[in-house]
Amino acid sequence: MQMTQTHQVPPKNSTAMNKPLMSSPDKNWFQMKATSETTADIYIYDEIGGWGISARRFTEDLIALGNLSHINLHIHSPGGEVFEGIAIYNQLKNHNASITVYIDGLAASMASVIAMVGDEVIMPTNAMMMIHKPWGVSWGDADDMRDYADLLDKVENVLIPAYMEKTGKTKEELEAMLSEETWLTAEECVEHGFANTIIEPVKAMASLSSKRIEEFKSMPNSLKNTLKNSLANPRNTTNPVNEPAPQPQNPANAPQPDTEGIQAQVRQNEQARMNGIKDLFAMFGGKHNDTMMECVLDVNCSVENAREKLLNKLGQEATPTNKNDYGAHIFANNGNIVGDSVRASLMARAGYDEVHADNPYNCMTLRELARMSLADRGVGVASYNPMQMIAMAFTHTTSDFGNILLDVANKSILQGWNEAEETFDLWTKKGQLSDFKTATRVGMGGFNSIRKVREGAEYKYVTTSDKKETIALATYGELFSISRQAIINDDMSMLTDTPMKLGRAAKATIGDLVYDILTKNGKMQSDSKPLFGADHGNSIKGGMDVDTIANGRTAMRKQKEGERALNIRPAFMLVPTALEIAAIQVVGSGSVKGADVNANIINPIRNIAEIITEPRLDVNGDTTWYMTSAKGTDTIEVAYLNGVDVPYIDQQEGFTSDGVTTKVRIDAGVAPVDYRGLLRVEA
Repeated sequence: MQMTQTHQVPPKNSTAMNKPLMSSPDKNWFQMKATSETTADIYIYDEIGGWGISARRFTEDLIALGNLSHINLHIHSPGGEVFEGIAIYNQLKNHNASITVYIDGLAASMASVIAMVGDEVIMPTNAMMMIHKPWGVSWGDADDMRDYADLLDKVENVLIPAYMEKTGKTKEELEAMLSEETWLTAEECVEHGFANTIIEPVKAMASLSSKRIEEFKSMPNSLKNTLKNSLANPRNTTNPVNEPAPQPQNPANAPQPDTEGIQAQVRQNEQARMNGIKDLFAMFGGKHNDTMMECVLDVNCSVENAREKLLNKLGQEATPTNKNDYGAHIFANNGNIVGDSVRASLMARAGYDEVHADNPYNCMTLRELARMSLADRGVGVASYNPMQMIAMAFTHTTSDFGNILLDVANKSILQGWNEAEETFDLWTKKGQLSDFKTATRVGMGGFNSIRKVREGAEYKYVTTSDKKETIALATYGELFSISRQAIINDDMSMLTDTPMKLGRAAKATIGDLVYDILTKNGKMQSDSKPLFGADHGNSIKGGMDVDTIANGRTAMRKQKEGERALNIRPAFMLVPTALEIAAIQVVGSGSVKGADVNANIINPIRNIAEIITEPRLDVNGDTTWYMTSAKGTDTIEVAYLNGVDVPYIDQQEGFTSDGVTTKVRIDAGVAPVDYRGLLRVEA
């Protein structure tokens, strides 16, 4: 049994009997005009997507207004194309300008969603808003019907977050309101959070050409009569679209028609028609090219006719095996529908997030995602070759494709950093510096003791130790490029492997700096003497045995600040790989090597310190190792700019459209703070 299907899936006020408004050169459902260099008025009057004018045209006109700081958005609309409306909502939501919405008469269906972008929503007392569930009819078997119902549910889940953000209502509360075709007066809109301010009533409402209002089931009679009266007297309206001046019926000396101009206009209109059809089909990745060419070659096929044919095609293919093919608009975690869906797809593909089964952007290549980032926001790309299209995805103001790629690359860098097999952060002190100036560190001692203060006596300022070391930040970084060629070739390694390896390399760079201090035994700033040596009493001879470790512990405990013993206890043993097994045996054994098992001679250094094996220490041979005090004490400090202890990526200034050049950078400084928490053992 077959049933008719409407050709516009989501809005409830959609039907096959009432075709969308067809293309007309002197009609539009929106108008924009700049009122100053930084402010503009936008009017959305009538059916969204009507007369063959798409969200792409809306986007182009909005961009042409320049850098706005405030937008006054006037709405009087029964709704319209849901996907066109979603694109408009995203454009306005992501705009930098503040937005005041005026509902001049009616904001129904998709128009009510667009109204939610307003920082303030203002309604006259006689204006109304209507919200309802997405609606449509379909043909096919039971599986087709279930698939179509699933699609409607997904569309509803896309629209609800816009209402939630504005009203603060829960999803459940809004679902209940949507299920009833809820009509709200201005007072009720303010009460429920859909609007903020009520003003005096308008004297007359603009006429609406759309027949969609006739399909609303529960429209209040007062509003219906008002709109009917406006339609009967269209000149007595507040419609902002300027009507052309009346012309005399028989003008004298009428000029001859400009044949060349007419032909040029015809060619321009035909090119616009073909581009509009190509843009419509572009979002489906070439899957329906046969239908597209049929529409392009038929000069009588408008963009709206092509949309009907496309939706018919999608309805015929609505089976359980491909139910997501036509839904490349209906996945969202928040208001940024396209951006969230593309980001979720890439994060899942890179292995950083779970796969969302209902995300229609899954399994798309990088090239396809670049196209969707533009096409699904109403930006036409049909006339561009792949290189031009990807360049636009990187640079167009409405596309966040480049930023999404950087988000994935940043995840890879951090994963590389976190998974790097480095040991320096297990025992060094982590510090923080606020700038790149040279800073000083006092060290472990700092003060010998504090003085007694007699009754009534003054406190005296303390003098710190002369033993001060210096530390300063340096910047370490590299550049890598996510090129257009990599996008075309679907090269995910530029988003995963390359930045991950850079993250590991960044951490290895810090490790190199730390262990160079130990192995190169440079001079301390405070006394110009080597870090390890007899002058500092922190270098001894011996092997990996109980006596040597015990002697090292004693030497560390005897370190002094003036006459006061610091009683430093070793917490870590840093050993080369050649001594790892021997160290584990000596420190972990319950008895002393070579002693009679029955003599009950315990191991006095058992578990005295945690063993850290570091291959960089093998550079000085396999017999030199080190003991250090507890983590966080003044041994070797690794300081980061403002405490940011991971690498971060930044966009290089002067980008071209060839891709995204990315700078991986970490600002860190490494220096010995005090010799007394360190001890070297040589054979």
